Amino acid sequence: MRIAIAGSTGLVGRNVVAAATAAGYEVVGLARENGVDLLNPEGLAERLAGVDAVVDVTASPGIDGDEARTFFTTVARNLGEAANQAGVSRSVVLSIIGVDTMPDYGYYVAKLAQEQVVSDVAPGARILRAAQFLNFPAQMLEWNRQGDTVSLPAMKTQPVAVEEIAKLLLALADGSETRTRLELAGPKAEDLADLVRQVAAHRGDDVTIETSVQSEAMAAGACLPGPDAVIAGPDFATWLAAQD
Repeated sequence: MRIAIAGSTGLVGRNVVAAATAAGYEVVGLARENGVDLLNPEGLAERLAGVDAVVDVTASPGIDGDEARTFFTTVARNLGEAANQAGVSRSVVLSIIGVDTMPDYGYYVAKLAQEQVVSDVAPGARILRAAQFLNFPAQMLEWNRQGDTVSLPAMKTQPVAVEEIAKLLLALADGSETRTRLELAGPKAEDLADLVRQVAAHRGDDVTIETSVQSEAMAAGACLPGPDAVIAGPDFATWLAAQD
C-alpha cells in the first residue's frame, strides 16, 4: 500500500511515517522539506500517482483564525482535487474534538472549515477528531510564558499520546478502521492549568499560572470526548513520569 502524508515532517507526521513504515507501507512525504508546497496545487496530482490514501496532518503556521482558515482550506482543497485526479481511494484528516461547538474560537472555526472542504472535495473522506497531545501542556508553558507568569485559556482536556493518534490515522488510511468519523482521547479528563503546573514541577520551574476564559465552550468542557470516543494510551501523569 502507498500512503501520502501531508505534513510528514511534523510531530504527528513523523509518527504516522514511522507507523506506516513499520506496517510495510510505502510512504510519500508531502512537506516543504520534500520540495512540496501544499498551498500550490501545481504538480501535486503527479506526486499522488499510485497513492492509495492521503493523510493530512498539516499544521497552520499561526493560530490567528483567518490565517489558519485560509491555510487549512487551501491545503484541503488542493489535496482533495489532486487526490481525485490521481485516483486516490481514501483521504484522512486530523482535526480536534470540539471544533463544531466553538464559534467563539477562531482556530477551531478554521479546523471545522477544513473538515468541510475535505468532506466536500476529497475522495473517501475520513475525519479523526483527537484530543490535545500529551505534549500540549509543555508547549503551552513555553508559548504562553512571560517571565515567571504563564497565561492560559480556561480549558478541560483529555490528552492523548501522539503515537495513538498516528496508529488510528493509519487504520483509517488502510481501511482497517471502517468508521469515517471518530474521536480519540486519553483515559482521563484533566484541567489544562493543572497539567501545566505538573510540567513546571517536573522541571523544577517556579512559575505562576493564570487562566482566563477565551472560549465559554472550551472552559465548559467542549474539548472533552463524547461517549463513543476511542480511548487509548497512558494518562498524563504516567506519561510525564517517563519523560527525561
